[in-house]
Amino acid sequence: MSSPRTMRAVAALLGALALAACGSTDTSSNSTSTAPTTAASSPGPTTAGGPFGPACAGVPASGPGSLGVIVNEPVATAASQNPALSTLVAAVTKAGLVDALNNTQDITLFAPTNDAFAKIPQDTLDKILADKAALTNILTYHVVQQRQTPTDLDSATLTTLQGSAIRTAKSGDTYTADDARVVCGNVQTRNATVYLIDTVLMPKS
Repeated sequence: MSSPRTMRAVAALLGALALAACGSTDTSSNSTSTAPTTAASSPGPTTAGGPFGPACAGVPASGPGSLGVIVNEPVATAASQNPALSTLVAAVTKAGLVDALNNTQDITLFAPTNDAFAKIPQDTLDKILADKAALTNILTYHVVQQRQTPTDLDSATLTTLQGSAIRTAKSGDTYTADDARVVCGNVQTRNATVYLIDTVLMPKS
């Protein structure tokens, strides 16, 4: 029932993540808002510079969700500790992508905040969340391979795991990805560099 295009997107994701058919059964919708941790352990990143942007002020100074804690946690688990990313975490869980995100090394995630999802009309958002193939297509458009530093984003075209490309740019102190603005960038987790963005990115194809 999935279209060839979405089947290709899912196949591309599975190939890029080097997973052998991991959750392609129905919805793992155990609405636990904590994503499971992974046993794979990888040393913390050594990325120059620290987090930047106005929304970084909302990151806890210590304890769960703080920079010192999430640097040792896989990205989906780290995101589950940030209240501003609860809609994204719910979407990732619904699409069955928690393990894929947690187990893939050296990726960059452009993470839409709850405010970003709130810009989508509720009926449209409900339809997307109910369609696993469409949801996977959108979510994998927010992930690129390799850790991208802020300098890498100055002016770049990055191929996403969905297969289409996003364009990043810098103007003054502001970074953008397509038409989204980075509101807290260069956040490090054990396996990913994260840029929180204020708009959900939509694939062009």
